[in-house]
Amino acid sequence: MAVPDDVSVTSDGPATDLAWGSFTETGPWTLDRADVRWSELAATLRVRAQAEVPVLTKPSKLPPGLRVVTVAGRLGRALVPWMIRKKRKQHADASASRADVSLRLRTAAEDLGPTYIKLGQIISSGEGLFPAELVDEFKRCRDQVPAEPFSVVKQTVEEDLGARLDDVFEYFDETALAAASIAQVHAARLRTGEEVVVKVQRPSVSRLVRKDLRVMAWLAPHLVGRIPVAALANPPALVELFAETIVEELDFRMEAANMLDVATMLHDLEQDRYVVPRPHPSLVTRRVLVMERVHGFNFDDVAGMKDAGIDTEDVVRTAMIAFMEGAIVEGIFHGDLHGGNLFVLADGRTALLDYGIVGRLSGPRRNAFLRLMLGATTNDPRSQVEALRDLGALPVDTDIDAVIRDLRLDQDVIDPTTLTGEEMVAEVQRVVKAMLGYGAKLPKELMLYVKNLVFLDGAIARLAPDLDLIGEVSNISMMFAMKHGERLGRELGVNPNEVEFDMDGVKASMGLESNVNSLTYRELQQRRALIQKRMQEHVEAEGGKIKMT
Repeated sequence: MAVPDDVSVTSDGPATDLAWGSFTETGPWTLDRADVRWSELAATLRVRAQAEVPVLTKPSKLPPGLRVVTVAGRLGRALVPWMIRKKRKQHADASASRADVSLRLRTAAEDLGPTYIKLGQIISSGEGLFPAELVDEFKRCRDQVPAEPFSVVKQTVEEDLGARLDDVFEYFDETALAAASIAQVHAARLRTGEEVVVKVQRPSVSRLVRKDLRVMAWLAPHLVGRIPVAALANPPALVELFAETIVEELDFRMEAANMLDVATMLHDLEQDRYVVPRPHPSLVTRRVLVMERVHGFNFDDVAGMKDAGIDTEDVVRTAMIAFMEGAIVEGIFHGDLHGGNLFVLADGRTALLDYGIVGRLSGPRRNAFLRLMLGATTNDPRSQVEALRDLGALPVDTDIDAVIRDLRLDQDVIDPTTLTGEEMVAEVQRVVKAMLGYGAKLPKELMLYVKNLVFLDGAIARLAPDLDLIGEVSNISMMFAMKHGERLGRELGVNPNEVEFDMDGVKASMGLESNVNSLTYRELQQRRALIQKRMQEHVEAEGGKIKMT
């Protein structure tokens, strides 16, 4: 199809869709939510995709096809030599061993294709959640995925749009701007003159992802107890978590709808420092997404932003507030924050890109999330554990008092810098063992939220290392109380005037005394480096082994 004549093109004045969405002032077209052709279908597609997850992740008694042989064989070639070297103690130290296995897993993931590359990309955004060597290695999966030949891209676009490429586009760059596991993006210009970006799905990825999820579901039960568990989930639960995040990425109509929902959320929260590129009102299909093109600084380009006079502390502060407000107040947030998904515009605003993964909290789960956040700010461990149970992180019949007792949540927090490496390792082992013993797991929304917090943590390190964290926590808490206290109190059934923010509890969670009134991120990093150094020295002294007994 050619670009429809009824698409409204923006004049020199402000776009009318700014009345409901956070977009650029003068975009290439305006959006009428009532007349977006793919919007109504997206909700149905989302329900259908989530209903497919239990089917895809149900372990079968028999191996699901020849793909099992391919996957098992490639992973075996990656891990067996590493296991032999480790057994013979041929690695110089534990770090070298982790670097070796990380490299082997990354190359295996690239050989196995889109599903495993996507898993690697998710791991690459989990600094602090996964070993540093694994995160660093899988970061290469972000921008080193080979692009599909242009002939394949052209065929996909023409099949989905039902028109020749030249009938829709005046110009279409044959070289991809970026290529990822699920899709790649190309710069283009419509016949009507608008500069756009075209996201094109790899032609066989939908079928392959579903086949790989069935393979993972069959393999996962065989891995229980055989691999060290770093996250609070067993292998079958990890497969289910991964499936929940990836199935919605396989239909771009859901992604385009996510863009509108996030734009609406940002507008309703008056977050005018964030903008969403407009998806095209008609040029969106299952495998093709045409959207407004925006230009800016990469989120990691600190020098470029500072040279342009952009306040990088303000960029980080805006990111923290917008992310937390979206999740806590509106129950929706971008679920895959990383440097490649954020462009800082010349005026200091941030354009948020790539909406394949979006966290959504509604009904009882959003209420549980609100209670979790409130419990954190008021230092109420019982409320936090109950909220985690209601979020699905703990079984419904969990003994709350036992969890509090076993995790020592009712005791004063110990400053970790006062512990030896052996004591710190023992404490981590104790907590992990206790949580796994209670059947703890990481629900999708909580995993996305934590992963984004980890990204923001790293962003502060790069963009605002001298930011006073205690001051920021205090200011953000006050802002939330003044702006949203009445609404959140009503939804939680509490009197907001009786809620007391426990700043001393926040300081204690950082291992600080109550009389400490400031802590820059740089100082926090120094504390972390000391903790990691002591733990690493102890692990290496024990021959790289950590016992979970």
